[in-house]
Amino acid sequence: MSVEAQLSTIIQAAVDQQASDIYWLPAASEYQVLLQTAGELQTLMTLETAVAQQLINHIKYRSNMAISDHRRPQLGAMSVVIAEEALNLRISAVGDFLGRESLVVRLLYQSRSAALQYLIPTQRAQLQQLMQQTGLILFSGPMGAGKTSTMYDLVRNLGRPQVVMTIEDPVEIYEPKFLQLQVNVAAQMTYSDLLKVGLRHHPEVFIIGEIRDAETAQIAVQAALSGHLVLSTIHARGVYGVVPRLQQLGVDPETLQQALSAASYQRLIPLAAGGQAAYFDIITAQQPLQLADKTQMMTSEWGEHLEEQHAVGRITAQTMARYQEH
Repeated sequence: MSVEAQLSTIIQAAVDQQASDIYWLPAASEYQVLLQTAGELQTLMTLETAVAQQLINHIKYRSNMAISDHRRPQLGAMSVVIAEEALNLRISAVGDFLGRESLVVRLLYQSRSAALQYLIPTQRAQLQQLMQQTGLILFSGPMGAGKTSTMYDLVRNLGRPQVVMTIEDPVEIYEPKFLQLQVNVAAQMTYSDLLKVGLRHHPEVFIIGEIRDAETAQIAVQAALSGHLVLSTIHARGVYGVVPRLQQLGVDPETLQQALSAASYQRLIPLAAGGQAAYFDIITAQQPLQLADKTQMMTSEWGEHLEEQHAVGRITAQTMARYQEH
């Protein structure tokens, strides 16, 4: 099998499992190829080191990366067509102290958000209702949980004409109706830089790929207070971890209370009949946004809804038990 055919086979396997990332990682005497699906890593195959290196070099060549450099961190991009579906790939490579190179491929599905399912339809209706007002709505959850797809799906279905601007690193979903900006730190186009420029365009809606630093957090909050609808993601272990995370980034509690409309924690849940569906733990400004018990990250509804979905046969007992610990 040619290198190109082997790469296509691996990418096809990733697409079949709706994986968000493919990892080539060196082990003691071989390479592991891993898939990240719904926030969980699983082994796809093992490869001889020489075969894995051929694949890595092929990907680097197609992504305009330096093939001869096996240690320095490198970033690249390429496009492929798998089973008539166009995929944009973002590539990241780096070598360890022994000079063994690892590589990660992020799969950006052009049509992924169109196929987004919701485990509990009333949660989608609740989120859609929250979109009818200005303010900040934050989505937390592990990588590959469908947060970007959710934000795009909700904004596409606002039901009224809007000027929508997205700021992402990278742009994961192409949407011709949105003004999409991509972070480029080398060109001084950080999240905060682009958000400042974006405010001058007066969009009604902002989608910010991630709030990852204090400056972006402050500007996002101010945009929400000044009459914009702002959707973004943030790292937190559960829905009750969102507010403390923003406070760690320096957002004043009183200001945050005025700006924040809702916070959610999200996972993609495997369905008994096949496929996956987005599931949320949601709190709104009308609910307490922070518990006194800092060890509790989730609302009681999280586990209750999972039990209900198991009772009607939509998820298995194993899935219910696994995700009750979120």
